[in-house]
Amino acid sequence: MQLFSAEQYQPDLQQRFVTLRNSLLRLLPYARIEHVGSSAVPGAISKADLDMAVVVPLAQHAATVQTLLAQGYTEQEDTLRTEALCMLNAGVAMPEHALQIVAAGSEFEDFMRFRDALLADPALVQQYNAVKQAASHLPAEAYRAAKSSFIESVLQRLPATTEQGHSA
Repeated sequence: MQLFSAEQYQPDLQQRFVTLRNSLLRLLPYARIEHVGSSAVPGAISKADLDMAVVVPLAQHAATVQTLLAQGYTEQEDTLRTEALCMLNAGVAMPEHALQIVAAGSEFEDFMRFRDALLADPALVQQYNAVKQAASHLPAEAYRAAKSSFIESVLQRLPATTEQGHSA
């Protein structure tokens, strides 16, 4: 798998994020749209993909997923799906990106907690880059497993959060 330096992909994806966030907010005015994943972290290497979290109240999660499916998004197969999390991929007529539909206050706000940990610690970004580089020659499933292991280790070291996702 090819990984790109931040300079190679982040400016374009930052602009794509702003454009897509504005479009999504018109459709989902009650949502909080977060830029997550490596493209949201200065200096992070990446496959140059754009990940966004769409944070909504739990009571609106299912309706939000249905609204986005009606707009041409497709549910990502072979990923965790719960009443508080749904992964969607952009439709073929859209710019490439993925959405994580997350219930506010749920454990799945870890997307933002991990991003924020990276933003706060450039050395952690370098460690994450090293994990990705070391696993880049592996099959996709093994690459994701290496990243997941690192992410989980970082999240375990962070302060516990309350129901609303704030540090306790």
